[in-house]
Amino acid sequence: MGSFKIKGGQKLKGEIIPQGAKNEALQVLCAPLLTAEPVTIHNIPDIIDVNKLIELIGNLGCKVEKLSQGSYRFTASNINTTYLKTAEYRQKAAALRGSVMLLGPILARFGEANIPKPGGDKIGRRRLDTHFIGFQNLGAKFNFDADQNLYNIDAHALKGCYMLLDEASVTGTANIVMAAVLAEGTTTIYNAACEPYLQQLCTMLNSMGAKITGIGSNLITIEGVKKLGGTEHTILPDMIEIGSFIGLAAMTQSEITIKNCRIEKLGIIPEIFKRLGIKMELRNDDIFIPSQPHYEIETFIDGSILTVADAPWPGFTPDLLSIVLVVATQAKGTVLVHQKMFESRLFFVDKLIDMGAQIILCDPHRATVIGLDRKQLLRGIKMSSPDIRAGVALLIAALSAQGESEISNVEQIDRGYQDIDGRLKKIGAIIERC
Repeated sequence: MGSFKIKGGQKLKGEIIPQGAKNEALQVLCAPLLTAEPVTIHNIPDIIDVNKLIELIGNLGCKVEKLSQGSYRFTASNINTTYLKTAEYRQKAAALRGSVMLLGPILARFGEANIPKPGGDKIGRRRLDTHFIGFQNLGAKFNFDADQNLYNIDAHALKGCYMLLDEASVTGTANIVMAAVLAEGTTTIYNAACEPYLQQLCTMLNSMGAKITGIGSNLITIEGVKKLGGTEHTILPDMIEIGSFIGLAAMTQSEITIKNCRIEKLGIIPEIFKRLGIKMELRNDDIFIPSQPHYEIETFIDGSILTVADAPWPGFTPDLLSIVLVVATQAKGTVLVHQKMFESRLFFVDKLIDMGAQIILCDPHRATVIGLDRKQLLRGIKMSSPDIRAGVALLIAALSAQGESEISNVEQIDRGYQDIDGRLKKIGAIIERC
């Protein structure tokens, strides 16, 4: 198990380029399975979860060619669906939550699939009902083999229909869309997710010959087609990394330019960090964060304490609440962080409290952070990364803290952040991988 040793209190300076979006990659990498023609995808992040998915796609018989760093060509002309019945597949798919995204394309093109209960972060219950009910609405039949912990799915006659999703699940919507593009007739999805990453997937599918309208809204219509062709697609920069780097700059009093951000796709993210008092300048497609010795949290108009809560797009993404929480520890003022989606995602705050932060964990979903305005700096400690986003929040805390910190289980961070230690070193961080 790897670890980071960090000497905190260093001011950073320079430019940093965000990686390709992890959450988009886990969707669009599965789309080539819908066609026998070559599909080229650029700006793929080199991270554990994505590399595992690429390996799984290759194991299925898809020809995978690495063209350059971050660019791959996928040709799914000879898919071996019997691999889905092997113990190797069950083991690999169970360790990767993103493996569930293989279902939609495989069901659409081949009519049957198997999948174990997927893995992923231990951040609370993450049900798959939206995916499965959507497939059932299209005509798929499910059987769960309790002995092998395996779902067997028959989808030889998918037909379009109207469906109202029980939740605006991003991966659920993406999976259903990929199943529906080759289904007979028209599918209408209401309460669909409309995140930029889903917009990217729909735009990519349309370039392959799909007929999807309503992209960017919560009402998507898909007119089924007989077959899809090849295409070329570029993944967006990762908005979670961009938000993380904004928080990093504020916490470490650093002057950082975040390059090539696709600012028009960031939604409310810059505004939320501005409400925490962080100054930034939007320079064309770059975000410049000046060095700030102090930043003050706004209150609501009536003077009450600011609340930052997650919500479906265009609301604030839950993946950045851990960053908001850690950034608030050194602000002036108080904020209530309300994590509505996952009941275990705030449990890492005990480590911040050990570092000297003033945080009250109200319940599994809410934490009140009393900003110390740098009058009491965080102190370095030994800690472990519980999941991807909490791991990066703890890394930011350690980089701002007095003394040395050690973060173990950094494989969790590597699942979502490409060469994070190498990129931070280039702008002045003192961090070593052990």
